[in-house]
Amino acid sequence: MAEKLIFSGKEISFLRELIKQGVEFVLVGLSAAALQGAPVVTQDIDLWFKDLADPGIKKALKKVGGFYVKPIGLNPPMFAGDAVKLFDIVSTMHGLDSFDNEIGNCLKLTLGKIQVPVLKLERIIKSKETVGREKDKIVLPVLKDAIETIKGLKKLKAYGR
Repeated sequence: MAEKLIFSGKEISFLRELIKQGVEFVLVGLSAAALQGAPVVTQDIDLWFKDLADPGIKKALKKVGGFYVKPIGLNPPMFAGDAVKLFDIVSTMHGLDSFDNEIGNCLKLTLGKIQVPVLKLERIIKSKETVGREKDKIVLPVLKDAIETIKGLKKLKAYGR
């Protein structure tokens, strides 16, 4: 259900192209939490890349009609174009391990016909706790409740209920 609410064909096409180009990335933030069942709403899709200089990113962008905008002054790097307008580039995940360590512990979730690496809910919480922005503090109880609910559902399923 979360897939239909967050990702349209345009977004899935871009993710498919990133995968096709061999770009290493992880879906993070509230869109990643929603895909895992957290009852949250977000207006963007956060992507954490191993290497923003990976030429596969530009190839994927070109394929879907998007382009990369370099950081200027205090403005972070970003994507532009209709197919990528919901994506935000995350350059640092505070409170977490290196990209290489985190990607090894990600979930692989299906979107359309592709599988994307998604940061586990526990790690999303860890990062939001570390950053401590007001908007993160507000959503943390919801994310923590979601983890408990998911664990409970897994136990029920394990017992055949």
